[in-house]
Amino acid sequence: MAAASVSGCASSGSHYPSLAIRDAERVQGSFAVAEGENQVPVPAPAGEETLSRVQSLVGQAHSAHDGFLEAVSGAERAVNSAAGQAVSDNSWASAQVALADLESQRSNATLALGDLDLLYTDATLSFMERDRIDSARNEVQALIGQEDDTLARLWALLVQ
Repeated sequence: MAAASVSGCASSGSHYPSLAIRDAERVQGSFAVAEGENQVPVPAPAGEETLSRVQSLVGQAHSAHDGFLEAVSGAERAVNSAAGQAVSDNSWASAQVALADLESQRSNATLALGDLDLLYTDATLSFMERDRIDSARNEVQALIGQEDDTLARLWALLVQ
């Protein structure tokens, strides 16, 4: 039975149609590009509400950064007094609380950055201008980068 089914695959090709291109399948003619259709589309300008929201978020990030900078000196004092102390020492716990406060201030700035990221994504999906949103995101990212550097420096001092 298996031999009979295999022998069906070995039959001659004269019973099958040709796979060559038929006359109806040949490409004929050409399409001309209409005047003005080769222009690149320009994104729509960002709305006033979006730009107002961007400014508000940048202000929120700067406010959080100012709070971070105000808390840095107290955190530095706490970390310097705890450096080299045992983990069970009260000064070490105070330093951790001061660093946690700094991280809380940093998280306020990252919330603004998250909202800016959402605005940027919405503008991309709506094919709106994103330059102002992008520059605001870069500005807030720079602030957060400074805060990250400060936190890394203070944590390194604490664990020495």
